[in-house]
Amino acid sequence: GQAGAENGKLAIMCGGTAEDIERATPAMECYAARIVHVGEAGAGQTAKMANQMCIAGVLGGLSEAIRLSQAAGLDLGKTLDAISGGAAQSWQMENRWHTMVKDEFDFGFAIDWMRKDLGYALEEARGLGLSSPVTEMVDQFYAEIQASGGGRQDTSALISRLPKGEK
Repeated sequence: GQAGAENGKLAIMCGGTAEDIERATPAMECYAARIVHVGEAGAGQTAKMANQMCIAGVLGGLSEAIRLSQAAGLDLGKTLDAISGGAAQSWQMENRWHTMVKDEFDFGFAIDWMRKDLGYALEEARGLGLSSPVTEMVDQFYAEIQASGGGRQDTSALISRLPKGEK
C-alpha cells in the first residue's frame, strides 16, 4: 500500500515484454523491494487479482481465529506468539492482529479499494469458468461493512462483521 511505496517495500507483479520491464525497472525500484515479471501484458494485473484473493481469504481466516481465541478466553498475545511461528504466519497476522483485537481500522488499504479489486478478480475468475466462493463471501462481508459506512476502513475491519461470541 501507500506506506510500502513510501518506504520502497512494495512487491510488483508486472507484465509486458522483457524490454518493457527493463525500461520500467529503474522507476519501479524507487518504490519496490521486489519486482517480478510474471508474463505478457496483462499478466501483472491478473497476478494482482490473485494476490487480493489471497489477502481476502487470509483476513477471513484471521478474523475467525481471533474471534475463536477471544470467545475461548485465550491470552491473545500468547496465542499470536504460538501460531505466528508456524504455517499460519502471514503478513496480515504480523501486522494486523493487534489492531484487529483493538478494533482499530482507521489506516491501511481501504475496503472500498479492496472491493474494486475483488470485483475485477471475481469477474476474471467467472470469465475463466471458475468458482470463487471464499472471495465471494468476503466480498459480500465487505459490502455489508461499506453499507454501514466503513468503506474507508482498513480491510482488516472484516473482523467487525463477525460476532464476538459468548465468553
